[in-house]
Amino acid sequence: MGYFNLNDSLNLLGKLTPRRLLNAAKVYGSFQLSKLTKKPVQWGYPISISFEPTTSCNLRCPECPSGMRAFTRPTGMLKKDFFRETIDDIHKELLYLIFYFQGEPFLNPDFLDMVKYAHEKGIYTATSTNAHYLTDEKARKTVESGLDRLIISIDGTTQDVYQQYRVGGKLEKVLEGARNIVKWKKELKSKTPFVFFQFLVVKPNEHQIEEIKQLAKEIGVDQVRFKTAQVYDYENDPHNLIPTIDKYSRYKKDKNGVNEIKSGLNNHCWKLWHANVITWDGLVVPCCFDKDAMHRLGNLKMQSFKQIWHNDNYRQFRSELMTSRKNIDICANCSEGLTVWEE
Repeated sequence: MGYFNLNDSLNLLGKLTPRRLLNAAKVYGSFQLSKLTKKPVQWGYPISISFEPTTSCNLRCPECPSGMRAFTRPTGMLKKDFFRETIDDIHKELLYLIFYFQGEPFLNPDFLDMVKYAHEKGIYTATSTNAHYLTDEKARKTVESGLDRLIISIDGTTQDVYQQYRVGGKLEKVLEGARNIVKWKKELKSKTPFVFFQFLVVKPNEHQIEEIKQLAKEIGVDQVRFKTAQVYDYENDPHNLIPTIDKYSRYKKDKNGVNEIKSGLNNHCWKLWHANVITWDGLVVPCCFDKDAMHRLGNLKMQSFKQIWHNDNYRQFRSELMTSRKNIDICANCSEGLTVWEE
């Protein structure tokens, strides 16, 4: 069985309007035409956008630029007024809004106000959190904000295993935050947010896969999902993170015993046609693999989003992707084509 959830799917479909449906059809049609002609054609506007609330984080996770404090770009907070201006420009076409790129969203004091604003525009909203700030009060406000999906990162069922990846984290605070959300959903008789534990499968925690499923049932979250880990130096795996269970790994051994990417890199990418990422300070980048915003396709402080989406930078990037994707650095560790199924 896959990760399908009826209530969550119906909620997402309920956000569709004729205009959003038409836009999605345009985007999908242009993507298929681009694959057929091998030349980039772009109709419509993004179906999904990721907006970065902050680059700040309370944890020190390896393989995470925010956790390792290894950014080449500045740390900061997304400003509420700037966010609203952008949403006002694109909300009629936009179906799905992810409040996450790097950092811990709940560190931004205006985060839930922005969620509420997007919710009032009829956009499906989602975020990912390490759950250390989901106090009883914050959990209630989260449910009241109208947030549609809450991803709770939990990479271990015991403190000793959890902290091997979530360095500086406290498992009990994560579990307390999850219980608070479940409690307030019941108290407020709310079907949202759809809450799931996201378990990043790495070598230190792979033996706890069955345990996390049981823990999720005990707490009452809606689902558990398993995620493959991105390892920057996957050939050497310096932190010994690549799991031994094949289906939970992005990598495989070549004939010489060296790790290589499983997924083949075709010269097309659905992500570049239907989605993108906006940093806290307004830089528009292709996708979530461009963590340092090295491929800057536009700046919202200089152009509107709709101008950027069809500008020369975007056209050039899509063209390069369709001719030699393997030469684009951020594509090298891409997980496109890899699916992990729930057991």
